Formats: sequence, C-alpha cells, structure tokens
Amino acid sequence: MSPAVLDASVILAALFREPGADVVETHYEAGIVSSVNLSEVAAKLSDRAMPGNEAQQLLSGLGLEVRPFDERLAYMAGALREATRSIGLSLVDRACLALGQAEGAPVLTMDRKWAEVSEAVGVEVILAR
Repeated sequence: MSPAVLDASVILAALFREPGADVVETHYEAGIVSSVNLSEVAAKLSDRAMPGNEAQQLLSGLGLEVRPFDERLAYMAGALREATRSIGLSLVDRACLALGQAEGAPVLTMDRKWAEVSEAVGVEVILAR
C-alpha cells in the first residue's frame, strides 16, 4: 500500500472501533502521522482516563511513522489558513494537510468537509467512512 497521512480522527475511529475503522487499519503499515496529530490522539485518550504511558505504548504499537511538525510544516500549515477558513479547519487539521502536501501523499480523515478544500490545497482527501 502507498503511504497516506492519517488525521487524528481516523486513528481515534480505529482505536474506538467506530465505523470506518477497517479502512483505517489497512493504512497503518504505510501510515504517516504528524506529531501534532499524534498529540491530539494522546489528548483524547487522556480525556478517556488512559494514563500517558499506556497511551504512548498503544500508539507506538500501531507502527505509524511520526513526522515532526517543523518550521517548514509550520509555514505550510499557516499558508493553508485562507483556503480552509471557510470550513473552519483548526491548526491541527492544517498540520495534517500540510504534511500531505509535503509528502505528496493522500490524507485519510473522517471529516467530510475536508473534501471541499481538497482541490484548493492540492491534497487528495480520502474519507474513511
């Protein structure tokens, strides 16, 4: 399978066995995740009372390639603000899309509204559900 950037929403859907989880799991082997999105997943696990060391062990076990949110990606995510403002994407969302741009890889998400900006940001958006 070719690489795909995974949004926090799809990782959480797979972990919580929500609809679309089976689609997400097929992308784990070649999955790439931004450190920002990984942090969001860890925060959601914390919200569900999972201790930090357990969350780290669980997420490390997925085998995803974690990419740092560096200066280059920070500027890329910032530049996406105008194209994504109409659908209200957060910094975390734009970090995911910026990583997709940088990698030339599709982005897998559960958020249907991302498809509305796919062309404008030059990233293929794959909806997992």
